[in-house]
Amino acid sequence: MPIVEVRNLKKVYNGSVTALKGISFDVEEGEIFGFLGPNGAGKTTTVHILCTLTTPTGGSAKVCGFDVVKYPDEVRRRIGFVPQDISVDDELTARENLELHAKLYHMPKDLREKKIEEMLELVGLKERAESLVKTFSGGMRRRLEIAEGLLHNPEVLFLDEPTIGLDPASRMTIWEQLRELNKEGVTIFITTHYMDEADRLCNRVAIIDLGEIKAIGKPNELKEDVGGDVIILKTNDSDKLLERLLSLPFIKEATSQNGTLRVTVGSGEKVIPLIFEEARSLGVNIESVSLNKPTLDDVFVKYTGRSLRDEKTDKIERFKQYMIMKRRRR
Repeated sequence: MPIVEVRNLKKVYNGSVTALKGISFDVEEGEIFGFLGPNGAGKTTTVHILCTLTTPTGGSAKVCGFDVVKYPDEVRRRIGFVPQDISVDDELTARENLELHAKLYHMPKDLREKKIEEMLELVGLKERAESLVKTFSGGMRRRLEIAEGLLHNPEVLFLDEPTIGLDPASRMTIWEQLRELNKEGVTIFITTHYMDEADRLCNRVAIIDLGEIKAIGKPNELKEDVGGDVIILKTNDSDKLLERLLSLPFIKEATSQNGTLRVTVGSGEKVIPLIFEEARSLGVNIESVSLNKPTLDDVFVKYTGRSLRDEKTDKIERFKQYMIMKRRRR
């Protein structure tokens, strides 16, 4: 049985703003499951419903076998949650933050002390246990929040944009810690708008946009569905080589523009040597070659018609729409 079950989940705010339009998916026990999408896609709303922080408008959701609406306390006992916004107290030390969190879960004193030491060691903050959190970097604060989320041995750890705003080194550290946690049996549900994070960290990914799930699958399988690898070639006679390539069965698509060939194939590593052989037999000289692998952004474009990299433009458009609505209300 899946550890997270979501069926036709809907959420409407203020009777008019639809955040979720009836999404369905499962998360299997022991996997790292990613929710990939831009800001405003419905990622945080979904996590808040699964963590019993928001009530759905329709549909159902179960975590660890318990309905999130009917049995919220049972769900909370079995999950950990790391929110998008930093929630640790700057005026407390790392240890004091963990002690406060442990008391909220009514952990016995002896167990509390033991688990706090384990968590400080796990996230690499043991030497800074007595330091005030206001002296911590963003990456250290995020690691402390992960420690809080794990303190009561949850079966599922939910993380909402856990590496947003962090530098590359801190992001890599968080990824490694999450992989280690997963190896120990913790199921991880992570929301992100970083393509590399979803690609390199998650076993499966759901692509969500405008409150709808557009695709679900393993990152490699989703990328393969886009259409294959793209080989870019510069030659001294692109038209001549193009004519030959179009007759070959392993070439999915080939075009020529301004002396540059763009060739779509199943496996670029296997096909490049064959293309060189064909070029040699024609007397065509290949001056340069590059291989481009499909990305999750390509997958996003395929299913939504736009790029995840258009996020800045989306924010501007949403702000413009907000200002228009505000003026109309006046």
